[in-house]
Order: sequence, then C-alpha cells, then structure tokens
Amino acid sequence: MGSSFLITLREGLEASLILAILLTYLKKTDRWADARYVWTGTVAAIGLCLVAGIIIFVALDGLNGKVEYAVEGFIALIATGVLTHMIFWMRSHARTLGKELRDKVDASAAPALAIIAFMAVAREGLETVLFLLSAETASAAGSDVVIGGLIGLALAIVVGVAVYRSGNRLNLRTFFNVTAVLLLLFAAGLAGKAVHELRLLISWEAGWLVSSAWTLESGVFASGTFYDFMKGLFGWHKSPENIRVIAYFAYLIPVLAVYRQGGSRPPSPTTDAKKVAQVA
Repeated sequence: MGSSFLITLREGLEASLILAILLTYLKKTDRWADARYVWTGTVAAIGLCLVAGIIIFVALDGLNGKVEYAVEGFIALIATGVLTHMIFWMRSHARTLGKELRDKVDASAAPALAIIAFMAVAREGLETVLFLLSAETASAAGSDVVIGGLIGLALAIVVGVAVYRSGNRLNLRTFFNVTAVLLLLFAAGLAGKAVHELRLLISWEAGWLVSSAWTLESGVFASGTFYDFMKGLFGWHKSPENIRVIAYFAYLIPVLAVYRQGGSRPPSPTTDAKKVAQVA
C-alpha cells in the first residue's frame, strides 16, 4: 500500500500542477471559456489510462512459471528505468514547466488545449499504470495496491487544489525532493526484483551470488503488515539473494549520488506555484 500511495500521490500532484498552470493562465488571459477543452482532454486521458490499466492487468493475470518470471522481471526493469527518468526529468524541467505550458497555450487554438491537457495527463497516468503494476507484482497484494493508490490520488487532488489557491505557502521543493528519494528507494527495490525474477527465468540456482545474504524467520521484518509495507515500498526481503542485494545498492548509491549532486539547488515547481497563486 505504501508504494502505490507514494506513486499516485507524486504522479497525481504532477498532473495537478500542470492543470493548475493551464487553468490559471487561461483565467489570467480572459480565456476561461476555453477551460472546457482542458477538462475534455483531462477526462479523455483518465479514461484511456483506466482502460489501458484494466487491459494490461487482465492480460497478465494468471501467468505462472517462466512466463511469469519473464513478465515480472522485465516490467520491474522497465519501471525502474522510467521511474528514474521521470524523477530527473521533473527536477530539470520543473522551473521552466510553467513557461513552456503558457507558450503552448499562446500558440494554440482553443481546441488544441484538449490535446495539451490530454498528453500531459496521459503521460502521468500511463506512468502510474506501469508503476502500480510493478508494485502489485512486487508485493502480490492487489487490493492493497488499489487502496493505497486511491488514497494517494485523493490526497494529490487536495494538494493540487491547495497549490492552485495558495501555492506560495506550500514548500513544493521539499515535497518533490523527499518523494524523489523515496521513489529512488522504490526503484532500487524494483532493480533487485528484476534481477531476482530474471535469475529464476534462467534457472540460476547455484553459487554464492544466489545464496541468501541473510535469513529472518520471525519478527516484524520477516512477516506481518510492517514487513509487507517494507517489501512493497523499499524492496526489503526476509531472505534475499546476494545478487539481489548487490543490484539494489549498485542502482541506489550512484543514482542517489547523482541526484543529490545535481540537486544542491534543485529546480522545482515552487516558482510556478507562486505564480499560480499570484494570478489566481
């Protein structure tokens, strides 16, 4: 539940910020009547993402054996790459995101606003589908993934409205930096998961790399709700292979170092949020 909550909160807030910037600029430029196109594109994108998510889930449900190992392994691998790209993309584009969107609005006829909103929301939504699918396969708790995702999405909407109304009082830079680190920990868990599943796919069962780094038989780190939370969000496992642990840190240490090095004064949506509040 923790991983799906974090994913939908982060992705939902990014989509909310984009919509807030679009709607506020339309209001500022006396084009509020064109807001209906933004909502049309948004609804269409949400519908597409829901349909895509259902189709993918149904198609993958019930897989077993080597097919399951292959699908879960490659989904985890792809999700790791996309998630990493998304985190760094948001950091590098956040400062200019508002200007880019306003330039698009200025250069677009009213119906084209639906396409702008559709593309922005669809991108976040399809990423969410992929990440939630990875969270479900990693934790094997579909109901928890759905519940956590809905809670995160609801909170993202609330925060998005708050940003629209009073962005200058919300520290979005801190929010995005904290969630970025948590998502990088989640991505590291996915990297370890990918290595684990692909090892099973090729039936690699002997050697030090596939022996357990540690084994816990009881306690909160071996079973129960807390264990499920740690497993789903951070990739923790009570008996991981050495290669899984190596993959986790081989991803996390350099990527986190690059993120922190480039984020000494990271760009963030704070500037645009302030502009949103000022013109609302």
